[in-house]
Amino acid sequence: MTKNMGSADRIIRVVIAIVLVALYVTGVIGGTLGLVLIALSVVFVGTSLIGFCPLYLPFGLRTLRKKLAEKK
Repeated sequence: MTKNMGSADRIIRVVIAIVLVALYVTGVIGGTLGLVLIALSVVFVGTSLIGFCPLYLPFGLRTLRKKLAEKK
């Protein structure tokens, strides 16, 4: 599995996950919606750690910059 997420994308996902967990813990969101958002937070952190988002594949997205080929 090749990485397809850049560092900015990964950081944004972790920040969103932290905000969602904080909202759940403080009681701003709760119930089924809260649990769904916690599950989404886990997915965000997981994909950030491995640097690969499976949803990018069907759309051909890639936020990771390709290394520039060395000029000969």
